[in-house]
Amino acid sequence: MGLSATNRRRLTGAVFLCTAFLCAAFLWPATSATAAEMQTYSVTGLEQPASIRIDEWGVPHIKAGTHYDAFFVQGFNAARDRLWQIDTWRRRGLGRLAEVLGAGYVAQDRAARLFLYRGDMYREWLAYGSDAKRISEAFTAGINAYVALTREQPALLPPEFQLLGYLPDMWHAQDIVRIRSNGLWRNVSTEVRRAHILCAAGADVAAAWKVLEPAWKTSIPEELDPCAVPENVLDTYFLAKAPVRFDQPELALADAKADVYRSDVGSNNWVVAPNRTSTGRPILADDPHRGHAVPSLRYVAHLTAPGLNVIGAGEPALPGISIGHNERIAFGLTIFPIDQEDLYFYPANEPTTKINEVVHVKGTEPVTVTLEFTRHGPVVYADDKHVWAVRAAWLDAGMAPYFGSVEYMRAENWREFVAALNRWGAPSENQVYADIDGNIGYKPAGLFPVRKTYDGLLPVPGDGRYEWHGYFDMDVLPEEYNPERGFTGSANSMNLPPGYDIDRYRIGFEWSAPWRYQRLWQVLQRQEQHTMKDSTALQRDYRSLLAEAVLERIDGLERFADAGSLLAAWNRSLDADSGAAALWAVWYYRHLQPAVAQRTGGAAALLLDDFDSLSVLSYLENRPDDELIRTTLAAAWNDCAALLGEDATRWAWGKLHQIRFAHPLEHLATTALAGEMRITPYPRGGSGNTTNNTFFQPDDFLVRSGASFRMVVDVGRWDAARMTNAPGQSGDPRSPFYDNLLEGWAQDQDFPLIWSEKLIRRHTVQEIRLQPASRIRPIGTASTDTTR
Repeated sequence: MGLSATNRRRLTGAVFLCTAFLCAAFLWPATSATAAEMQTYSVTGLEQPASIRIDEWGVPHIKAGTHYDAFFVQGFNAARDRLWQIDTWRRRGLGRLAEVLGAGYVAQDRAARLFLYRGDMYREWLAYGSDAKRISEAFTAGINAYVALTREQPALLPPEFQLLGYLPDMWHAQDIVRIRSNGLWRNVSTEVRRAHILCAAGADVAAAWKVLEPAWKTSIPEELDPCAVPENVLDTYFLAKAPVRFDQPELALADAKADVYRSDVGSNNWVVAPNRTSTGRPILADDPHRGHAVPSLRYVAHLTAPGLNVIGAGEPALPGISIGHNERIAFGLTIFPIDQEDLYFYPANEPTTKINEVVHVKGTEPVTVTLEFTRHGPVVYADDKHVWAVRAAWLDAGMAPYFGSVEYMRAENWREFVAALNRWGAPSENQVYADIDGNIGYKPAGLFPVRKTYDGLLPVPGDGRYEWHGYFDMDVLPEEYNPERGFTGSANSMNLPPGYDIDRYRIGFEWSAPWRYQRLWQVLQRQEQHTMKDSTALQRDYRSLLAEAVLERIDGLERFADAGSLLAAWNRSLDADSGAAALWAVWYYRHLQPAVAQRTGGAAALLLDDFDSLSVLSYLENRPDDELIRTTLAAAWNDCAALLGEDATRWAWGKLHQIRFAHPLEHLATTALAGEMRITPYPRGGSGNTTNNTFFQPDDFLVRSGASFRMVVDVGRWDAARMTNAPGQSGDPRSPFYDNLLEGWAQDQDFPLIWSEKLIRRHTVQEIRLQPASRIRPIGTASTDTTR
């Protein structure tokens, strides 16, 4: 079942609240799964009657009478479950926070406006597909229909609006594609960090900080003085993508910097051919890794209409499904790190284009801000020596993050799927594919700049010598279709085929560490009859190949006192109940890795806080150092004793390593509402280098990012699909679906992703029927019918 006892109590409480405030009770059903509650609403903009059936796990199954009505209802439903989240997404992206939150957000608004799409909208819409504009218009009309309901019935509003004292705004279709700050950006931040390391410690240390793959040696562009790159040259860039801090907005910049320099947002995906599965059908798995948040980044939905039947996850503020399946194909994505950014510098007198815009500010007079642009892009820094600007592929037409899924989710075969990926711009992704005919495939996609004279690894002068010469066609990227090995997949690490012409096709050289990818291949190669359970187990796998590689390079671990003995006997699995796993994590991340960085970089060690694990291994191989091992292990043992107690038999990794979802407005809530917002913490296993990615920072070991959404599909037997989405589907803390999936997710379980009409009917706990406004009562009126 999808509802815990706590969430069933929420159901009862919701009925009382709705009765007291005469609100529409359709937000939360007051009945069990055996008798769904039904409501009917009249909405403007809908062409034909439609329905939303919510199953017991909180997944909406949308059925519409026309193709584009499906997107209208998707928008309406996204607002129903995630209105405050998507309204905040829009305000942050458009640079309109200050008008509802105050003067502390003006700088963030200015930064966001610098990175909006400002090109021709005609070409923008056509870049995604012939009907992209119509899809966006339908989706935003659905959002607006729900916003209109909240204006008639304020009790429908999520409580966050009352806490902050403003109302949700209406949307425009172009908002969806003009906002680009929700993408995963790269690699201008590492260009700057590399320059600073070059200045402080030289090329060898810079090469060790981040190992370039395939093997590559960068050179310093002419006229670049690495020591002249300002420390805060990217502050505006970081602020443009910063999260919204509702408690201390001045900390948003620091948060954004920490997310960029010390995070691991990756993913896993794989697909196994029928001749290697127990089902005789392809099995496809996907688990994108992003920062954990309340509400979840992803939202699961099922869209059914003429010419459309697709289920899976997307981002709630966007139409379509980016990870999932339709009636014929399944698809899943991970990041493929094409270098889509460069930082340019110019003389201080470089001509720029200036745009003045008014930022409205709550409680005070509007502020006029000036936005500057060079021919390459937004100016992010200027002083009396230089002007600095960012060129980003994702500011070109057709680059709205994830919106390209509206094309490929409707493909019916490999040819149509790859054709749709030719339109995909950002983020650059590895896509895996499977179909009901038994075919599997892999194809990366993303806008790929042509750099003929440089490699994109350092800032370059904007004098014309370091230009992009257009973009490569997608056919220069690797592709696999029914590979002989019987499986394929990715995990953000370097996966270019042997012999790939990297000198001609300079995709990028900065990839995730190889450990998750190697573990996928290790497991899939030995499983000749792969099962659905094998895929779900691999998504939850805690085996650390990094730990294996490090410990293999230390002769006689037992020589190093109790710490060495504990690690020598360890199975290299970062299980939540493992004391050895706790010691490993404290030792490697707090002591060994920083110590190797210190010995490599000397005074520049502070710039090497995310020192490459491949360089750690290289150091251990080439410079055996018993004293380093002894002193760091002893320090780690003492740390564990201080954190977990003197009795090592009671140590457990999960006592340190926990997931603590926190609502960003809990500090403003009343006692009762704060209780609804508060989410139980859970112990976790793993690390950022295990396939079950539970990335953390060594200052507190708390889980920061990983796979909140997971999916495994038995292709063609769609009702067998499994998923999870932590903490839950709804963003409203009063909803039973706010955190109902968290406990199962934290305990490495999953839930059905049901597809068939039979199972949808069986598991529906709530039904909402929508009618075009002219057909029934005026907008906002509702009838409650508990019959099926």
